Amino acid sequence: MPAAKSERSSSKKRLRNQPLRSRAKTYVRNARRDISGGDFAAAERSVRMAAIALDKAASKGAIHPNNAARRKSRMMKRLAKARGAAG
Repeated sequence: MPAAKSERSSSKKRLRNQPLRSRAKTYVRNARRDISGGDFAAAERSVRMAAIALDKAASKGAIHPNNAARRKSRMMKRLAKARGAAG
């Protein structure tokens, strides 16, 4: 049955991709929190970790590479804007 095989393969794929996506989301959330908090040293570290997590998720196929690039770009822009407003 093609439907059963499709269900098995998509289930495996979901189990493989979910931790990568979740990790990326967590790091992005932490970066946004640090940026809005105004602690730019912590924000820099968080943004770097988030970028690594997004790149890893994209390289393994958990998210589309353009999706990772877009999210990194928005994060960097948010950090630069916050840094400009603060100093």
